[in-house]
Amino acid sequence: MIVNLTNKKKVQNSWAMYDWANSVYSLVITSTIFPVYFNSVTKNADGSDKVSFFGIEMINTVLYSYSISFSFLVIALISPLLSGVADSSGKKLHFMKFFAYLGSISCIGLFFFDGSNLEWGIICSVLASIGYAGSIVFYNAYLPEISEESEYDMLSAKGFALGYIGSVILLVLNLMMIQFPTWFMIPEGGFAARFSFLITGIWWAGFSQIPFRNLPINPFKKHIKKEILLKGYQEIRKVWGEVREIKVMTRFLTSFFFYSMGVQTVMYLAASFGDKELGLPGDQLILTILIIQFVAIIGSYFFAFISKMYGNKASLVIMVLVWVIICGAAYFVYTVYEFFALAFIVGLVMGGIQSLSRSTFSKLIPKSTTDHASYFSFYDVTEKLAIVLGTLSYGLIEQMTGSMRNSSLSLGIFFLVGLGFLLLVTIPKKDLSVETA
Repeated sequence: MIVNLTNKKKVQNSWAMYDWANSVYSLVITSTIFPVYFNSVTKNADGSDKVSFFGIEMINTVLYSYSISFSFLVIALISPLLSGVADSSGKKLHFMKFFAYLGSISCIGLFFFDGSNLEWGIICSVLASIGYAGSIVFYNAYLPEISEESEYDMLSAKGFALGYIGSVILLVLNLMMIQFPTWFMIPEGGFAARFSFLITGIWWAGFSQIPFRNLPINPFKKHIKKEILLKGYQEIRKVWGEVREIKVMTRFLTSFFFYSMGVQTVMYLAASFGDKELGLPGDQLILTILIIQFVAIIGSYFFAFISKMYGNKASLVIMVLVWVIICGAAYFVYTVYEFFALAFIVGLVMGGIQSLSRSTFSKLIPKSTTDHASYFSFYDVTEKLAIVLGTLSYGLIEQMTGSMRNSSLSLGIFFLVGLGFLLLVTIPKKDLSVETA
């Protein structure tokens, strides 16, 4: 149910700007500079990659995988309750602000991580991850409230495209600081990397003011009640009952769960793979991620166009099949040029599958509901649990076999299972309030 907006275009553009604001975290912290910096400052003088975290000894990249798993497990546990409270109280924007500020301040906290304080670095990275994931729950829930169904695909693609463009701009600036610190009158060494974490937090909080100022605060005029926490649980129980009745939605979420295990794990651990398995220097790793980002912009719009011509399901099936090929090819990548070529293909389907998954789910939400945050909590929890299990299994396989190549190969299984469920999905064109088949 779309809200009656006086300036819909302005609200939609402001909504898309949150992707511009928070995607710098996803690129700088999770995908490029922080993983490389983390591996560097946690490597011992003798070349060993073993670290001690609160007295527990493990491989540094395994610790990083586990920290990602933990952060998304936390948000998976609390977001359904939060979204239920947000829907029953009209406080969606307030929760979005809280998590955005938690994430941005935690990024700033990483400025003080120098390797000697490993626990501080992990805690800040976990809190930043929780802030990022938590804010996305409420951000996504605005999509069906500020746009018509015919606008979902392109508006979702616009958000992801703005996110890719903004994050690339900041990453290029950070890369220049790292490569040419004297140009910016900053010390050589790790300071430039730490300074990039500081800038990322400021960028995130600063540009978030645009959506915070223009998104509707309480679009359905819901009143806050004393039993708000209880209402949150009731909201979740009610929506869960509705979700179970809509079989097409449960099938899509199951498919989304499995292929997201692969997509999200690649996003978070691609840089670590290039660093450890190929021995690529930091500048080449960042160049690889830049390739992914630029191509992802094209991919977002390309697959939105494919979905317009042939439907969302056909577009998603094509992308999942490409992901299966990517996982198999990663096992045989040994040179920088092979890695660049694989990154190009990853970028093409990464932007498309994220954008189209969000807009597809929006189309499956019953038109009569106003509980968008609660519905999107199931979508986001599905994604978060996929990240938990994907990164956890990736770390476990590396720990058991001693090779991240085996971990990458195993991701192909997740995509194949996701494809199987996706083939069972039929995206209807009618109101799902009574759709059960």
